[in-house]
Amino acid sequence: MNHSPRIRTVLGCTLLVAALGAGVTACGSSGHPLSAKPYDAASQISFSGPVGSKKADPDKALEVTSQGDEGRITDVTATDALGRYVAGELSADGRRWHTTSPLAADAQYTLHVSTEDEDGAPGRKVLTFETGNPSKEKALKVTFGPEGGKYGVGQPITAELNKPVKDPKARAIVERALKVDSKPAADGGSWYWVDSKELHYRPKEYWPAHATITAHSNLAGIKVTDRLWGGKSKPLTITTGDRMEAVTDAGNHYLTVYRNGEEINSIPVTTGKPGFETRNGVKVVLGQEYSVRMTSASIGAADFYDKEVYYATRVTWSGEYVHAAPWSEGSQGNENTSHGCTGMSTSDAAWFYDTFRKGDIVKVINSYGEDMDPFGNGFGDWNLSEKKWTEGSALSGTDKPDPVQQARLSPEV
Repeated sequence: MNHSPRIRTVLGCTLLVAALGAGVTACGSSGHPLSAKPYDAASQISFSGPVGSKKADPDKALEVTSQGDEGRITDVTATDALGRYVAGELSADGRRWHTTSPLAADAQYTLHVSTEDEDGAPGRKVLTFETGNPSKEKALKVTFGPEGGKYGVGQPITAELNKPVKDPKARAIVERALKVDSKPAADGGSWYWVDSKELHYRPKEYWPAHATITAHSNLAGIKVTDRLWGGKSKPLTITTGDRMEAVTDAGNHYLTVYRNGEEINSIPVTTGKPGFETRNGVKVVLGQEYSVRMTSASIGAADFYDKEVYYATRVTWSGEYVHAAPWSEGSQGNENTSHGCTGMSTSDAAWFYDTFRKGDIVKVINSYGEDMDPFGNGFGDWNLSEKKWTEGSALSGTDKPDPVQQARLSPEV
């Protein structure tokens, strides 16, 4: 906002004091216009906002103009009920002030308008109004995932939008409003747009162990596009446990388990045989099932099998598990004979099943298989480098958040 008219008024008072040599007395004299109580400026200004109980259209800019040829507007401030400021601009001649950022929907606003007449006497007017609520068809809502609970340090935070957002500028507005915090703090972190309706958030390298992670949206009432406004969304809180990592070396047929960086177990395993090689890369535990029926038809294998598998820890949606495979114990630790899963003895699988939880890390190295997909078949988010990950953000290449958007999302302090 342009505060220059107010500054000139104060300087004029200072010069008058110096000229009269009377200190504050001259400026505070009852005969000077600035000593008077501010008059009601209602008749001096015109406001484009609603009258009475009507609500303002948040799509339209607000305007305050000076009426007549005498006097001018010196300052206008506009805030909502939470103390968030609306950006505005005052013309150089003091004749017009207007908003330069959109209003929030379904919000209460207060405008403080300052004026002065031809003699320099100050006027004041306080205006209050409410904005309307866009139709439900325009509401953009966010569903955070996973469900609240305790997870491993590899669990990404997800944000599912109920409507697609494709425009880069609109995506930036959405992304700035989606907040994720970790205590203790994680190293780095940003959102990645998987597609027009799904975002994932992860730090640079896993979450801290025993952390509390919260996600919430500040989108409520925020204009995203001409046809889309932010709606209210439920916040999310999850916690992490120990940092649990399982590293399967398909070349030497062993799975090594680490807790908080220290090795706690080494298990002989068998992984995918030629033609069914296990995927390389980092996967995240998706869930656990005590028993799963696995058939050759589910993966199109030529050699027939139909088995009830126990202590199954799932790592991809397409059916890759760490599970008990008592029929292959002779090969475990020696050769790869499975159709892509990691097989081990029943006792080892039961231990793994009891030790790992959703969000824990399962990594495969030295396999001849393809690399784990980043998205679409589980959580392969960690297989993208930090550089590639940040390129998936709508804010990539920006050093600072948009100042207008920040003013609307956060109260001034």
